Amino acid sequence: MKTRLMALALGLIAGVGLTGCNSISQADYDAAIDENTQLRERLATLQGNVRQSNERNAQIAQENESLRQQVRDLNNRSAAQQPAVRQPSGFEGISGVDVGYNASGEIIVGVAGDVLFSSGKATLRNSAKASLDQIIGVINRQYAGKRIRVEGHTDSDPIRKSGWKTNERLGAERAMAVEEYLVSKGVDNDRVYSATFGSSRPKGTKQDSRRVEIVILGGNV
Repeated sequence: MKTRLMALALGLIAGVGLTGCNSISQADYDAAIDENTQLRERLATLQGNVRQSNERNAQIAQENESLRQQVRDLNNRSAAQQPAVRQPSGFEGISGVDVGYNASGEIIVGVAGDVLFSSGKATLRNSAKASLDQIIGVINRQYAGKRIRVEGHTDSDPIRKSGWKTNERLGAERAMAVEEYLVSKGVDNDRVYSATFGSSRPKGTKQDSRRVEIVILGGNV
């Protein structure tokens, strides 16, 4: 009898203990639910912020790449527009001579008509031969084998007093006079020829327009 009473007492104690451990007040339960809801909301907000940051970072990366490409394009265009660095042609410093380049990069050695010829004439001045001799020396040293075109140019004034019928004819005679002198000084006749442009390619002034240009062409004979 005593044993049965003790067993019943232990059962009651266990039942009370279990009930005490499993029971939570409604206030605590509601507080826990509310806290859980707030944490979920904060997590969702943080995840949204992370998504927006990732999207913004991707957009910034795309914009940066676009800007870098624009800079590369600008640099390429700038490099293309920069004049090529040219080595000295060898004709610099010769009296009465200016050196330039055409669109093909060919060297143009310009000699003023007033340096080469008297007004309306196509006979070389003796004083001009010193400059031509220096030009010929450079041609033979540095441009052996290159084709050469000797061009005669004039101003646009109609010819009235000299014996030439047109400016083109005067330009042709002057170009041929320079060509013949080049050949007489050792420039191969097979690689040099003359042409006349008369007044069709004027320069800034009439004096500058009267000239002979010795063009070192790109190709070899």
